[in-house]
Amino acid sequence: MKKVVVIGAGAAGMVAASVAADRGLDVILLEKNHRVGRKILITGKGRCNITSDCDIEELIENVPTNGKFLYSAFYTFTNDDVIQMFNNLGVKTKTERGKRVFPESDKAHDIANALEKQVKNKKVNLELNANVDKIVAKNNKIEKVVLKNKREIKCDAVIVATGGLSYPLTGSTGDGYNFAKSLGHTIVDTKPSLIGIEVQEKFVSDLEKLSLRNIAITVYNSKNKKVYDDFGELEFTKSGLDGPVIKSASCRMKDTTKENYKIVIDLKPALDEEKLDKRIQKDFQKYTNKKFEKALDDLLPKKLIPIIIDLSDIDKEMVVHQISREQRKNLVKLLKNLTFTVKRYRPIEEAIITSGGVKVNEINSSTMESKLVEGLYFAGEVIDVDAYTGGFNLQIAFSTGYLAGYYC
Repeated sequence: MKKVVVIGAGAAGMVAASVAADRGLDVILLEKNHRVGRKILITGKGRCNITSDCDIEELIENVPTNGKFLYSAFYTFTNDDVIQMFNNLGVKTKTERGKRVFPESDKAHDIANALEKQVKNKKVNLELNANVDKIVAKNNKIEKVVLKNKREIKCDAVIVATGGLSYPLTGSTGDGYNFAKSLGHTIVDTKPSLIGIEVQEKFVSDLEKLSLRNIAITVYNSKNKKVYDDFGELEFTKSGLDGPVIKSASCRMKDTTKENYKIVIDLKPALDEEKLDKRIQKDFQKYTNKKFEKALDDLLPKKLIPIIIDLSDIDKEMVVHQISREQRKNLVKLLKNLTFTVKRYRPIEEAIITSGGVKVNEINSSTMESKLVEGLYFAGEVIDVDAYTGGFNLQIAFSTGYLAGYYC
């Protein structure tokens, strides 16, 4: 009987192992942690956004890094298949705003438990606390896996589903890159993706923990060319910006050490400049005999008002009816163009996913098998593919895991 070793019991590894075992193969699933699916447990703030309820083309559009590589994977094991898989495992799902699909329970551990249940139902040999040292190939063909304790497992195929470098406490410490590199594969430089951004503006620390909903952002590069825009929720941190729109924007910022990006926030995207000016005039009329700092109470969150006043160059003690038309127009522009200069990403350990990994043109996109070593397969985040927030990264894990398990 053909023997397969799957390294990593995350989303990709558990699906790969289950599919391979379903084909009647002898499957060993090795996980270096004391339990499976540790990263699944923290996805979607513990709710686990498993996929997106959109069409396949839209799935691919939401993968800015090598999306076309995933055509076969997404069409072979679709988002509908993912939902059906969990429904069959007893996990009911629901679709929320932005087509995001979650377990009805809002509990990520229901997803991890369901995948573990599937692994056990398919009679996969699951081994926890099993730390792999190396994968050995002979004449460009998989021969065995060697564990840190020197134990050797002879096998016909290996599926590497070890994750990336983000959240190292979950076991994502870059092991898969080392395995791939030792077998001749090219590793595209890794960097954090879906991560918060540090900015140069010092005043941002005064806004820490302030969340803004229904704002719009636009990201520009050093040539002032727009590279990304989005609408949604943002959160200020002690050193910069975070939240869904910022995490997705980080996917489009290639290298913050070589490119000077700026992020422009439109605090009132529902109003164009003319309508916003009329709104401010209305507020100014209401507070005509009050000081300027009081005139923004109806327009902005309390924490943001002192910052906007400082940036507007209007004296906070000035009585509202003394503010000139030019000053008011400048205030409008500021509210529509609150600008931050990107300093760097937050550390990769905080990233939701890792961008970079095993080079896709060295992998057969129809099977996930290495083009360099017979019997070597890759699945999930270890591959140089990454997507925006919204369930797309877990869909990548499930779909590539399925292909690897089906063809190994």
